[in-house]
Amino acid sequence: MTMYADIEAIERDGYAIVPHVLKPEAVQSVLDDLENVVAHEAVSQRAGKAFGIRNLLQVIPAAAALARSERLRSLVEPILGCKARIVRGVFFDKNLTANWKVAWHQDLTIAVGRQVETDGYVSWSTKAGITHVQPPVSVLEKMLALRVHLDDTAESNGALHVIPGSHKHGRLTAQDIQSWKEHHQIITCPVAKGGVMLMKPLLLHASSKASHPEHRRVLHFEYSSSDLPGELAWYDA
Repeated sequence: MTMYADIEAIERDGYAIVPHVLKPEAVQSVLDDLENVVAHEAVSQRAGKAFGIRNLLQVIPAAAALARSERLRSLVEPILGCKARIVRGVFFDKNLTANWKVAWHQDLTIAVGRQVETDGYVSWSTKAGITHVQPPVSVLEKMLALRVHLDDTAESNGALHVIPGSHKHGRLTAQDIQSWKEHHQIITCPVAKGGVMLMKPLLLHASSKASHPEHRRVLHFEYSSSDLPGELAWYDA
């Protein structure tokens, strides 16, 4: 898939899959670093195994370096421009002891440094000590997520399902989401180890429990080309 095709797919469908972005040794290096942070307070655990890290860029420097690397930025910049920057990093590991279902939704929140009441920014919350808020749709439209897959991912171990084109319609209500599910095509997105899925935050997506719960480890990086107003600041910028 050429970069031109990626841009076209992102604009039309809200997502694209690029295979073979990371070499096997690069994937293994990240996995080795992940094994060393299981005891960190920012890591959610089940049966002693990490399945979620919300402040990934602080906990694992190698992940931060990867997020800012020329290899990943070469996927981001054609879509968001050269001023795009990483604003959040999260790690997920769906496995035998942490096998969850995710209902249909859009990614509507961003991570910020601290709460500053600002017009258009609503639904403040704190997750793992990090402040989150729902920004205006205009902010979300200038964001892009890169999901870096550290394992082969198929429907059997929790690949994402998406509804192409749903990202073009702003923030959707529960009724809107139900209508999209009933009247539009649902696509399953398998991604091979070392591949990257590019996704707009407003794209409707979900994932099922894994029927064969092997590891489904994903580095979820979010990039933005916009500044936040006033004293608001991105958490990871």
